[in-house]
Amino acid sequence: MQGKDENSLFAEAEQANIRAHAPLAVRMRPRTLDEFVGQSHFIAQGKLLRRMLDADRLMSLIFYGPPGSGKTSLARIIANQTRSHIHYLSAPAASVKDIRQVIAIATDRLAAKSERTLLFIDEIHRFNRAQQDVLLDDVENGVLVLIGATTENPFFSINSPLISRSTVFTFEPLTEDDILALLNNALADRERGFGKYDITTDEKALKYLAVIADGDARRALTALDVAVMSQLKHEGSEKITLTTDIVKESVQQKSIQYNSDTHYDLASALQKSMRGSDPDATVYWLGRMIAGGEDLRFIARRIAVCAAEDVGNADPMATVLAASAVQIAEFVGLPEAQLVLAQAAIYIACAPKSNASAKAIWQAIEDVKAGKTIPVPKHLRDGHYKGAKKLGHGVGYEYPHNSPTGYIKQDYLGQGHGKKYYQPKDIGREKIISQYLQKLHNQLK
Repeated sequence: MQGKDENSLFAEAEQANIRAHAPLAVRMRPRTLDEFVGQSHFIAQGKLLRRMLDADRLMSLIFYGPPGSGKTSLARIIANQTRSHIHYLSAPAASVKDIRQVIAIATDRLAAKSERTLLFIDEIHRFNRAQQDVLLDDVENGVLVLIGATTENPFFSINSPLISRSTVFTFEPLTEDDILALLNNALADRERGFGKYDITTDEKALKYLAVIADGDARRALTALDVAVMSQLKHEGSEKITLTTDIVKESVQQKSIQYNSDTHYDLASALQKSMRGSDPDATVYWLGRMIAGGEDLRFIARRIAVCAAEDVGNADPMATVLAASAVQIAEFVGLPEAQLVLAQAAIYIACAPKSNASAKAIWQAIEDVKAGKTIPVPKHLRDGHYKGAKKLGHGVGYEYPHNSPTGYIKQDYLGQGHGKKYYQPKDIGREKIISQYLQKLHNQLK
C-alpha cells in the first residue's frame, strides 16, 4: 500500500510540474461551469445543454464555432461533471485503428463497470467518411458519448447519419467583455495565473487585447503570457508594467479563417450587400474574400451574377462592367485585380435595382417545366429552305423594319398564350423601357 501511495505522490508531482510549464491559455482553462465564460445561450441556467448536464442525460454533441471560443474547455468540464472517462483524439492524427481501440475500451468499461466513456474528437471535420462511419453504431447504441469539435459548418463537413445522432451547439465568438474578464482573472489568479507578480496594468492595454483578440480567448491569453513573461525574463524581477505598446508587440498576427463554410457565407454576404445597395459592406466582404485567398474567378462570377440578377436593365452598364471585371481580373491577377473587382462591386451596389429580367426567365422556365409547351407559330418558323412555304412555315411574317416606327403588331407566342413575363420596374433605365413599351401599346389602340 505504501508503494502505491508513493507512486501516486510522484505522479501528482509530475503532473504539477507539467502544469506549471504549460502556456497561460492551458493553465487558465475553466475547471467548472461557474468558471466558464461565454455561450450563455445554451449553457446558462435553464438552457438546453445545462439541463442535459444537470439531469446527467448527456447525448452525443457537436460543438461548432470559431477557434478560442471554449469548445475543448467545455468538453473537459462535461467529462468531469458527468463522471465520465474521457479520451481525446485529434482528427488529423487519428486513424481508424485509434477509433476502434477507444470503442473497445469503452465497450469493456460499460460492460464490466457500467461506466460511460466520452470521446472528444478535435477537428472532427478532418475525418473522412470511412472514419466517421466507424463511430455510427457505437454512438447510436450509447457505448460512447461523442463530442466533436469543428470550426467548419457540420452540415457541410460531417456525415448526415452522424449529425442525426448528435445535438449541434453553435459557439459564438467571445465578446470583448468576456475577454476582459478572462484577462483580469489571469492577472489575479495566484495559483495558475500571474497574481503572484507585481504587475501594473494600463486598462487601455487590456482593452486593446480584448478588441484585437476578435473573440478568441486563446489568442488573448497567449498575448498576455508573452507580454508578462518576456518582461520577467528581461528584468529578472517581479516588477512588470503592461502598456499598450508592449501588448501590441506581443500579439501574434491572426491568420484569416477561410474554409468551405466561410467561402459560402462570405459569398452570400457580398452578393446580399450589393443587392442591398450598401457599398461599404460590399467592399468589406469583398476584402475578406480577397484576403482569405478566394479564387478571383469565383468572386468575379458572383459580381457578374449580381449585376444580371439584381440590377438588370435598370442599369445595363452594370453587366457590361461586371463582364469586363471578369476578364481584367484574370488577365492582371493580384494585387491589381482587387481594384477592378472593387470598382465593379461598388458600381453594382450603387446602381438602381431591378430583378424584372431574372423573374421573367425564372417564370418562363417554370412554365416550360410545368408542361406548358407552346408550339412555334407557323409565321415564326424557319422558312429559308425549299418547301417551307408548302408547310406554311414563315408565311405571314411581317418584318418590323418595314414600319417607320420599327414595330408591327403580330403574335409571337401563339393564340391564347399572351402571358406577360417581363414587367419592367419604374426605376433607372427600366423606367424608359417601360415607357417605350407602353408607347407601343398605345399606338395600337
